[in-house]
Amino acid sequence: MAFVPHPVSEALAGACFAPDYASARARFLAAAARAGARVDVFVNDVATGPGGGSLTTDVAVLGPADAPAALMLVSGTHGPEGFVGSAAQVALLDAIATGAPLPPVRIVLVHAINPYGFAHITRTTENNVDLNRNFIDWSAGAPGNPAYVELHAALCPSVWTPEALAAADAARTDWIGRNGQDAFVDMTSRGQYTHADGLNYGGTGPEWSNLTLEAIVRRHLSAAARIALIDWHTALGERGQPFFLCFNDPGGPGWERACDWWGRDQVETRGGFGGAARPKYTGLLFHGVQRYAAQADVTGAVIEFGTVDMDEARRALQADRWLRFGHGAATDPRRAALREQVREAFSPQSLAWQRSVLGHAIGIQHATLAGLAAWP
Repeated sequence: MAFVPHPVSEALAGACFAPDYASARARFLAAAARAGARVDVFVNDVATGPGGGSLTTDVAVLGPADAPAALMLVSGTHGPEGFVGSAAQVALLDAIATGAPLPPVRIVLVHAINPYGFAHITRTTENNVDLNRNFIDWSAGAPGNPAYVELHAALCPSVWTPEALAAADAARTDWIGRNGQDAFVDMTSRGQYTHADGLNYGGTGPEWSNLTLEAIVRRHLSAAARIALIDWHTALGERGQPFFLCFNDPGGPGWERACDWWGRDQVETRGGFGGAARPKYTGLLFHGVQRYAAQADVTGAVIEFGTVDMDEARRALQADRWLRFGHGAATDPRRAALREQVREAFSPQSLAWQRSVLGHAIGIQHATLAGLAAWP
């Protein structure tokens, strides 16, 4: 079995992709109502949206509460990457509303798990935490990343000038020359827990979004023995194409199941990191779901859609961080343009890109439901 991309018209892409967080939320809730889903609303009580508006994570639930098998789709882990996941969730709900056949499984759609990042077009939470590095076992303490400590200042310039950026690039090139590309990608991607103003910061404890996901899993998936999980993301991989990061043990039952659902060539690819090895990620949402639903066997992946090349994505990450912490950033006249650069790196406005990724996402969701139904 492998997924088949679904043809997506301009009209369907326009109906599913929203221009901002508030519109995405409205479309998700309307689609949930059309599908007859139960909706749970979790209000973020520690942050507000642009203009002081409220922020929520919304959950649409369908299917029997005691179903032994469940599908969980998560959008917005990395803020503006949520536009793709939201569109995929809306497409599934509308398919259900128009009579698409469904297996007897539980369906749990988590919309905007990081609503602050989604609303403010930043990959991190209200505390600059990369939510997908926040799901460590905090009782065991945070893991170290000494290489990041060494390069933090170079990766995070305090001013946004050509000279400062060139110096940052030179320091990166020098470090890679001494330590290798694999070590650099691992160091900058795995997560760090020492610099609250840095990149891929994992925090000092569970974020609001982490605690909210735990509540969602315990409320809606406590009866599940088998869970298929997709955490929708963007940036890695070929532009407009899916890139799978399965975090089940390679060669184990979950890994083989993922290969069956989505294609071995997709799951076992070494692409996506510019030729470097996959980082040794810490604190992944996937591992959080495994911990919160300890009674269940979880098979799933982060599924990315490629946007821009790695250098451009890295610059967007630096811009995202500088807009929050950089010297003079709050009043810099380039602020809006830089924020748009961040959005374009993680949610391109190209209609062709949107049609491609939504078509793949719909096909992947259908294949996952079919695989889940056949999972003994």
